[in-house]
Amino acid sequence: MISVGVAAQSSNADTKPQADPSRQLQKLVQFYRYLVGFYIDEVDSEQLVEDAIVKMLSDLDPHSNYIDADEMKGVREDFDGSFSGIGVEFRVMDDTIRVVNTIAGGPSAEVGVMPNDRIITIDGQSVIGVEQSKVPSLLRGKEGTKVDIEIARHGEPRPLGFTISRRQIPITTVDAAYMITPTTAYIKVNRFARKTMEEFREAMESMPQAKQLILDLRGNGGGLIEPAIEMASYFLPKGSAVVSTEGRVIPTETYSARADGKFLKGKVAVLIDETSASASEIVSGALQDWDRATIIGRPSFGKGLVQRQIPMVDGSAVRLTVARYHTPTGRVIQRPFDKGKREEYYANLMKRLTGDYAVDSVALDTLPKYKTLVKGRTVYGGGGIMPDITTPIDTSDYTDYWAELSRRGVLAEYVVNHLDTHRAELQAQYATDDAFVAQFEVSDAMIEALAQFAEAKGIARRDEQMAISRESIAEVVKALIAQRLWNTTAYFKVINRTSPVVERAINILSE
Repeated sequence: MISVGVAAQSSNADTKPQADPSRQLQKLVQFYRYLVGFYIDEVDSEQLVEDAIVKMLSDLDPHSNYIDADEMKGVREDFDGSFSGIGVEFRVMDDTIRVVNTIAGGPSAEVGVMPNDRIITIDGQSVIGVEQSKVPSLLRGKEGTKVDIEIARHGEPRPLGFTISRRQIPITTVDAAYMITPTTAYIKVNRFARKTMEEFREAMESMPQAKQLILDLRGNGGGLIEPAIEMASYFLPKGSAVVSTEGRVIPTETYSARADGKFLKGKVAVLIDETSASASEIVSGALQDWDRATIIGRPSFGKGLVQRQIPMVDGSAVRLTVARYHTPTGRVIQRPFDKGKREEYYANLMKRLTGDYAVDSVALDTLPKYKTLVKGRTVYGGGGIMPDITTPIDTSDYTDYWAELSRRGVLAEYVVNHLDTHRAELQAQYATDDAFVAQFEVSDAMIEALAQFAEAKGIARRDEQMAISRESIAEVVKALIAQRLWNTTAYFKVINRTSPVVERAINILSE
């Protein structure tokens, strides 16, 4: 019976099946039944199906992906709750844990882990080939415990080692909100989740004196589209288009402001960089197209594909790309890609992150040109959002010594130890974070203590490199102390004082 069945199928091989979806589905089901029914050994049908789904998606665009049932629990947690971990968003791609984003102010961001880093070992054990569902249990753990990871980074000849202390990672999306000048508010948003607009409105209402706003979307990898539409609408008149979607079978739809925004007249500057993606690009693109904000920084990531999350019967889900985003002028947000070539797609991002990508090298004349909707200014398409004012990466004071202090977690650990001894003294001396930011200076004695602490941790002393990086290292130490004495807003109050991007935004808004 078996040989007859197989022979019967072979006899029809001369008739080429039609290339329609239903026929191809029949072929796939037919193959699966033969595989499970006749293969010489027992097969793990669950794993086969999951592998098949992952492989099919990998041959499509870079953002369609599969989420297994265990991971879906973590996805819901990431949008709604909190956990103790290292503060990264990740995805297993090509058998490797790839860092998709780091949570601003979190342990991984502090030590220098970057988007697109590939985690290859955790606590000395290789994690190449690890299942997606297993990763949270490896990275999360009791608060205060440490985890050692090694990562492979594009452009680095050898793996880089990091020591990270786990902390509670609250899923708040507004990292900082304060008056950066007497009339200018600064708000840092790290992602777009269900409570983002609630947090954003709360922040704006706490600063009624604000006449201008710096909206910092650097490092914001996106999230949910609904709060992004709401945020853009906060600055636009009723009926203003925010974003439109178009796909092969999805009807074209335009999303517009449903009511007049609460901040229609004040000047706005939006800060973006190469890791600002998706929902961040919807906001910055809409405000740029309506001449409602000045966009400052570096070209954004260029993720403009709409994913629909489709639940599977076992609790897993597929995020399937169904449409493309367009800004109000019609610009396509998604940057070009070749199907099935995810490595090349993400390698381009690493060139930008490592300073290999220069805005000046972009041949603007070759990009599609559009006119803004109020002033008729020229803006550029071709993928991502091109800033109105570009600011290059400054790595003049970045040394291997500084990098190792960050990666090994020595800066963060030194600050914890310093506060163990000096917390009460600092709290008595500085009643507010503003007083601390204005008056506290990292002394030469502290820098020397840091160098000695690093030596005890196995990091060779390099005085020449320390001298080059001294001011920036001191600024980070001061910011970390501020964060632990007060909150993340205090951290950004320190860091923003010396940021050329923030300084440029303040100057633009004051003109």
